[in-house]
Amino acid sequence: MRTPAMRHLLLACTLLAPLGAPALAEPLPSEKAIGQLEPVFAFRDAMPTGVTVAADGRIFVNFPRWGDAVPFTVGELRDGEVRPFPDAATNVFDPDRPAETLSSVQSVVVGPAGRLWLLDTAAPSFAEPLDGAAKLVAVDLATNQVAQTIVLPPDVVLDTTYLNDVRFDLTEGEAGIAYITDSSTNGPGGIIVVDLQTGEAWRKLSGHPSTSPDPDFVGVVEGQRLAIRQPGQPPQPFRVASDGIALSADGATLYYSPLSSRHLYSVPTDLLRDRQASEETLAQAVTDLGEKGASDGLESDAQGRVYATDYENNAIHRRDPDGTWETLVHDPRLLWPDTLSVAGDGHLYVTANQLHRQAQFHEGQDLREKPYSLFRIPIDAGPVLLK
Repeated sequence: MRTPAMRHLLLACTLLAPLGAPALAEPLPSEKAIGQLEPVFAFRDAMPTGVTVAADGRIFVNFPRWGDAVPFTVGELRDGEVRPFPDAATNVFDPDRPAETLSSVQSVVVGPAGRLWLLDTAAPSFAEPLDGAAKLVAVDLATNQVAQTIVLPPDVVLDTTYLNDVRFDLTEGEAGIAYITDSSTNGPGGIIVVDLQTGEAWRKLSGHPSTSPDPDFVGVVEGQRLAIRQPGQPPQPFRVASDGIALSADGATLYYSPLSSRHLYSVPTDLLRDRQASEETLAQAVTDLGEKGASDGLESDAQGRVYATDYENNAIHRRDPDGTWETLVHDPRLLWPDTLSVAGDGHLYVTANQLHRQAQFHEGQDLREKPYSLFRIPIDAGPVLLK
């Protein structure tokens, strides 16, 4: 007669049998992928974050200078390779010409009028922003020439600021409005609002709980707690403020989320644009829309749906206008889905860059495996065009 202990031992021996033994001849159940994830491009050099697609199908990407060799911080995918954009010279930062050269671009977005906007953090390796270098740069895609540069002032770009993502509404004001997230790791998060006509900029929700890391958040990626791990030191929490951002199809609502959180928040954009609106009034208008997974990137489409990456689960989720969520894609190749971009070709583009495998999370060991990836997913919808 077999006792429970004997049965457990027999089971253990069966599971530990050599590969190819009869007990393991049959494939075991495993996690299943969801959705259609189409590879678009493989990056074998620098690590990308942002992606955007122009109306004519041109694809632009950016490579922040986080410590890797980055010969150019903005590029265009052309003829099977990445080429510096708008040119190689602009991508070489000159401290004597901080407004005219690019230091470290975190985000690229084709705006509603067809210009390519570059968001320069001026913070290579997450250092304190360089004087006069934090800026929005608009490139005319008809000429590939810089058409406008807005340098953001030091009362908006704080010593702790890390500019992350940006969205545009050209229906407001004389030339439109930009909304930018401050995803600081050691200071207040917030939303930066920019008047594209005058270049004036102001902070909103600076340090508000909705733009701050969730103090109770513990991220888990590939089965391991996400934490800063330096050799010989105990793990430290990885805390990142407001990161992903998206605009509703009518421009009335801004959606945003801290990277160190699983919650989606929204706020009326008219209060963000109103420089006289008090922070108390604005705070009362913030809505917590509940959990969506831990996201790096957010995006929206012309049908009023919101998309959110889920870096803990190699997934992308979509929120319908009625508030219900569905998983659009779940795939083991989505190793840290970063930036989302809805294109006019009816696809959602996403970069996967293995951010969580960087050396700072693994006691100095860089565990990233090239190539990094650009994928797309069919969604049968177009981008939000507020113009």
